[in-house]
Amino acid sequence: MTDSPQRYRGQLVAIVGATASGKTAAAIEIAQRVPAEVISADSRQVRREMRIGTAAPTDEELAAVPHHLVGVVAPDEPWSLAAFLSCAREAIEGAWERGRLPLLVGGTGQYVWALLEGWQIPAIPANPALRAALEALALEPGGPEELRARLTALDPASAARIAPQNLRRIIRAIEIVETSGAPVQPLEKRPTGIDSRVIGLEWPRDELHRRVDARAAAMYADGLLEETRALLERYGPGLPALATIGYAEAARVVQGEWDVARAIERTRIETHRLVRMQAAWFAGDDPRIEWIPGADSEAVVGAVTRFLGQHERPPTSRH
Repeated sequence: MTDSPQRYRGQLVAIVGATASGKTAAAIEIAQRVPAEVISADSRQVRREMRIGTAAPTDEELAAVPHHLVGVVAPDEPWSLAAFLSCAREAIEGAWERGRLPLLVGGTGQYVWALLEGWQIPAIPANPALRAALEALALEPGGPEELRARLTALDPASAARIAPQNLRRIIRAIEIVETSGAPVQPLEKRPTGIDSRVIGLEWPRDELHRRVDARAAAMYADGLLEETRALLERYGPGLPALATIGYAEAARVVQGEWDVARAIERTRIETHRLVRMQAAWFAGDDPRIEWIPGADSEAVVGAVTRFLGQHERPPTSRH
């Protein structure tokens, strides 16, 4: 393939899959063969000061391939799907301008499909105080049911559209209605002008769980407690980001409530649950995804080169 400043314009490869499936390593392997830039589709790696607990790319990985949307907002700074879409689209355009292939890499399914399917998100600013109160309610006994009832009273149509177990969307819908005073509009999709290939990294469930468990232990060896302690001291225990998997358990250790062994075990359990949730976004039978064994890096690279090869133009004959 012959590269040019416009070689990859309009093309994008997404590397998706569960946490600990090796997405970053796969992206770096691809970038060793094809000029590429990574656009992170991870709702937690976007935050600074939270590298260990989010398994963000290491300094070496960041140096190997240009990355976007990793460590760009403060732990307490508002961030939304709309903000992600705006920043990701800008990063993709920049990669094309530099003659590089954008690699959308991450396990936040909502981010991936919203970008690839052209979701139009209401430009309603976040209401941090309201969201924090709703998130706190969600953790209380009977809280999820109360949130669903609240949305039903405010916006019955939205309540009917959103799955009862999707508390994140329920909370956001309440936030939009109470902030704007209007019902949430049905999701609209528009053409993106992007020709994409979605590659999923597939692992046997028991092997994926072993990788998850090893990562949970490694985070503590790498300094998760120190990272969590610094977040607690700077932002306080009410920081929403500290309620996420990994940090929530480490905070219990820092605060003297649990020992490390219990925290690691709980992190493993919660991450296994996250893997099941991610499977709802990245289903094994989803025709939009080309699933490849996660351990077969050559097959992953091959899938990318085949996709790019479909766009190769035959050389112009000269007479």
